[in-house]
Amino acid sequence: MRFKNIVRVLLLLTLTITPAPANAQGAAPDDEIASGAVVCAPGVYPSAPGDCLLAGPSAYLTELARLGLTLPPRPLPAYPPDPALTRVPYRYFHVADDTPARFYSSLADAQAKSENALTYTPGFVYISYTSMDDSGHYFLSQSGYWLRGDGNRIGDISKFQGLLFRGTPRVAFGWTFEQIPVKSAPGYNAPDTGQILQPFTVVQVYRTEMANEMEWNMIGPDQWVEGRRVALVTPNPAPPEGASTNRWIDVDLKEQTLAVYDNNQLVYATAIATGLEPFWTRPGLFQIFEKKETETMRNNDPSDFYYLENVPYTMYFDGARALHGAYWRTRFGYPQSHGCINLSIGDARWLFDWADVGDWVYVHDPSGQTPTDPALYQGGAY
Repeated sequence: MRFKNIVRVLLLLTLTITPAPANAQGAAPDDEIASGAVVCAPGVYPSAPGDCLLAGPSAYLTELARLGLTLPPRPLPAYPPDPALTRVPYRYFHVADDTPARFYSSLADAQAKSENALTYTPGFVYISYTSMDDSGHYFLSQSGYWLRGDGNRIGDISKFQGLLFRGTPRVAFGWTFEQIPVKSAPGYNAPDTGQILQPFTVVQVYRTEMANEMEWNMIGPDQWVEGRRVALVTPNPAPPEGASTNRWIDVDLKEQTLAVYDNNQLVYATAIATGLEPFWTRPGLFQIFEKKETETMRNNDPSDFYYLENVPYTMYFDGARALHGAYWRTRFGYPQSHGCINLSIGDARWLFDWADVGDWVYVHDPSGQTPTDPALYQGGAY
């Protein structure tokens, strides 16, 4: 690989290059610089050197430094949140999507499949249950109704969490949201490096280039990944136009990321899931107007029925659209929701504790592909 070869050259040059005296180098005419000047010793040169030729390893290292990439790479000024934030005091049951949701007033009615049941059409239904019968086939919901076990209980809820920051990073960064190969150059035809990144690997991005009509992100020397498979945060500590405080939540619809700024400094960032067409998350500048530790979200329209109990850490900012924990999600980084901004439980809990009613929420799409017509943003969301 080119990077390993560069390291070998750096070591060799460090041992063998002896710069000429400064006065001799300074007296060399321009044509000598082009034909036989002393090459600069390996290192980073913030400004053009006057006594050596910036070429080879020195030019390579200087270019990397200009992109924010040092050797070894500078780590992000970040650390993981408390894993205890991922815990939620509820148990959830998913009613099969093709099965009507029947809520019985007693266990006996549920066992007998009584006609005396509150029945909903098939849809997207999750209940929060407090207990089950000895057989494990009947569940007592948080609302006091019994349901038959025609579905799947949720086991482990996603433990994914974003990052806390001590300061605003100098470069962009993000999370891979699926397994992806690392290429040695931009483009599908570039040789593989042999490295495979696993989901939710944190990467720093130093440059973005187009190849095969796709964006490619440089994550290290001679290391490139497909941009659309990374949920990217580009730090911007300047408040959005119209925000009257130095606290805001930035939601990037193109990249499917959320960044939190306090006192004009990045303090938290993570990957999210926003609205999938035709249930987009509306771009604009909003304010949180209500916070609820838990919420039941429902839509009784038979063509789009959903019923979700104990949705945790809900913060409404645009009508029925809210930031909230999504216990039914196992992946983040691409649009999936019904218009809300879905976060992992751990991320939602951290944000709920940080945010106040009145805090700004800036939702934007750098690609310009999300429609802004208000008529498209009616009805419920989850």
